[in-house]
Amino acid sequence: MIRRWARDPLFHFLVAGALLFALFAWRGEEADPESRTIAVNREVQASLALQFEAMMQRPPTDAELDGLIERWLRDEVLYREALRLGLDREDAVVRRRLAKKMDALASAQAETAQPSEAELREWLAANPERFARGATISFDQLYFAEEAAARSALSRLRDNAGWERLGEPLSIPASQERASMRLVTDRYGRQFTAAVEKMEAGDNWQGPVPSGFGWHLVRLQSREQGKIPPLAEIRQRVEDDWRGATMSARTQAAYQVLRDAYRVEIAE
Repeated sequence: MIRRWARDPLFHFLVAGALLFALFAWRGEEADPESRTIAVNREVQASLALQFEAMMQRPPTDAELDGLIERWLRDEVLYREALRLGLDREDAVVRRRLAKKMDALASAQAETAQPSEAELREWLAANPERFARGATISFDQLYFAEEAAARSALSRLRDNAGWERLGEPLSIPASQERASMRLVTDRYGRQFTAAVEKMEAGDNWQGPVPSGFGWHLVRLQSREQGKIPPLAEIRQRVEDDWRGATMSARTQAAYQVLRDAYRVEIAE
């Protein structure tokens, strides 16, 4: 049982969080904005030297290490003074960055994970539309800058009459005939493509669907399946896609573990 837990990414996420907490507790003087003592111990110096070596492919000279320490001290002093002034509180930017760091902890293992041949074959079989060559779709789209406007327009598209007049101006055509999935992704973005891939072809308008421009209502007219290459030819693409999806899934699963520990009260 213990060995199985040790392989679980959620286990590593929670352990990493505990280690971070322990690190701050052990180096309490650095986390305490009231402290006027800054200890540049050997661990700090070694970390600075290793970061320099990783970037420059050589160890720093004594003079360069002195410069690294001075820059580290400057950041530490300003960091403590920012804490002293309470600049970390009610700051949306700081809040979001800390949340992203927690997400990074959860997905870190997936970044270096090596899937087996069987896992890649299973992934390719489960997501053929992502790798098919020559796959095309034909669709109509209406663009809106705001999601609310798109939802409002959707209710007026039931009879499909005069649909071209409902959208807002956009530099790309309202209709796409036999567009490749690569073209759709390049033009509209991954979120748009992923949403359209899940749609059923027909006369119904669907959405709103997000893109790099804003929001769209989409009527998928037809889909033509392409040919799926052998895994050996597209192995790296399949692995990258698997890794991205795995990172996203592990991040969400780790968040859910933490989320379930809270009771949320939303005022009405």
